[in-house]
Amino acid sequence: MNAVASPLQRSTFVTVLAWIFIVLSGFATFVSLMQNVMVFSIFQAPEFTDAMDKANRAPNAPPFAAFFTRYFFVFFVFIFLMSAATLASSIGLLWRRNWARIVFIVLMAFGIFWNLVGLAITGAIMWFMPGIPTGIHPAAATFAWMMGAMMVFNVVIALGFCALFFWIIRRLRSPEIRAEFGVAA
Repeated sequence: MNAVASPLQRSTFVTVLAWIFIVLSGFATFVSLMQNVMVFSIFQAPEFTDAMDKANRAPNAPPFAAFFTRYFFVFFVFIFLMSAATLASSIGLLWRRNWARIVFIVLMAFGIFWNLVGLAITGAIMWFMPGIPTGIHPAAATFAWMMGAMMVFNVVIALGFCALFFWIIRRLRSPEIRAEFGVAA
């Protein structure tokens, strides 16, 4: 027999998770709002659009770079919307709303996807970067080593976030947490 938890039983996990993401996404929403104000006011100058057009015509530029330089403002709007959605669902988690639990799970799944795509893009950028001849300067070998170290660091961080987001999804889908939100296990 599956018992539904009483409304007074609130797990520490959901409360702490909600508050952490309220603080982080609240800050991210504010920062991305300010970035959007800047992007849609300052970066509409002809000098900036000319520089972006030149970047689009650069030889050996990765294909996605032209897309990003042409539609970079979409990225900033998207980040604002994701931050605001995370803030809203985090507040809903604190209030133990089931819609917020579901939206938060979807956002965490998207976070896993986003990190994996980010790794692929980083790999593509590294692939398109010209190599530095090691014989021209003694520091060139150190630079090549640093690029490799940065790639390893990116992989570790991205996979760490993927594991964290997966763990959060599993916890939010557990019978105990579902019961806390009034969903039968």
